[in-house]
Amino acid sequence: MRLPNSMERLAESMDRAQRHWHTQQREHVSEQPLPGFTIALSRETGAAATTIARLLGARLGWTVYDHELIEQIATHLGVRSQLLDSLDEKRVSWLQECVQAVAAVPLVRENTYVRHLVETILSLGAHGQCVIVGRGAAHILPAGTTLRVRLVATLEDRIATIRTLFNLSHRDAAQHIAITDQQRVRFIQDHFGKDPTDSRGYDLVLNASRFAPAQCVELISAALQSLKERARDSNTAAVVAQSEESVAR
Repeated sequence: MRLPNSMERLAESMDRAQRHWHTQQREHVSEQPLPGFTIALSRETGAAATTIARLLGARLGWTVYDHELIEQIATHLGVRSQLLDSLDEKRVSWLQECVQAVAAVPLVRENTYVRHLVETILSLGAHGQCVIVGRGAAHILPAGTTLRVRLVATLEDRIATIRTLFNLSHRDAAQHIAITDQQRVRFIQDHFGKDPTDSRGYDLVLNASRFAPAQCVELISAALQSLKERARDSNTAAVVAQSEESVAR
């Protein structure tokens, strides 16, 4: 059996993504809270993020957007337009508010690609029910609707992973990790003024050397459920308060 190449896999991922947008568009109703939750995965190179993201997507029934798919959506006007067109009026309003909030950071305005990236990630967040890997999603999406997760691992474990993935020597794998991590940190710092290695920017930090991918999925799922329950309790309290205020008047 012939294995699909990277372009075929990307095309299949894009097809699944577009089906996700249209499904979400059909299921959006006026009574549904806006927007749904999103999981944003930040990671050290070689910390099993791809495996964990795929397992998490399968567990939750959510679409997974890796960095290649995000790049395709952000850099292709036609695809980005389809994503925007799939949002209803309420989600468009939410998106505009979030874009304005992010644009308040001067660094974001200097780069057309970054503006498109921000718009893309926020549009995916407006639909919700998806897992986004990298590209600064944890620093772009609002904390109120996002579970922000950082995946780390020991250097030796990460080197072993990269050696297996790319058939590299120990030295070349270590160099690949150092360069890639540096590029990712610089991208976030330069364009969003954040330090992606700062644990305070996340809701959950998991050591993939201590927990197997399946265990990481369990922990992330539990954290997501906790955030959902907290949001539901907050919404209920707000409705009760509003009702009591109306009665008082």
